[in-house]
Amino acid sequence: MSTISLRLPESLHKKAREIAKKENTSINQLVSSALAEKISSLMAEEYIEQRAKKSNKEKFKKALSRVADSEPVEFDR
Repeated sequence: MSTISLRLPESLHKKAREIAKKENTSINQLVSSALAEKISSLMAEEYIEQRAKKSNKEKFKKALSRVADSEPVEFDR
């Protein structure tokens, strides 16, 4: 486990305290979870970009041509 020193605007710190108290957790855990979510989001974005670079439009069109040409069922609209 590492320790970091973090400077926050008072308004953000106050809101973090309120949310941590409401969630029955520590500010450290709240910040750690928020950072993990942000990192996960950025990593997913990078992964999708890398996959997109490997894409092949012709293969996509070929796969799409195999899909039945019909209206979606009501709950899928």
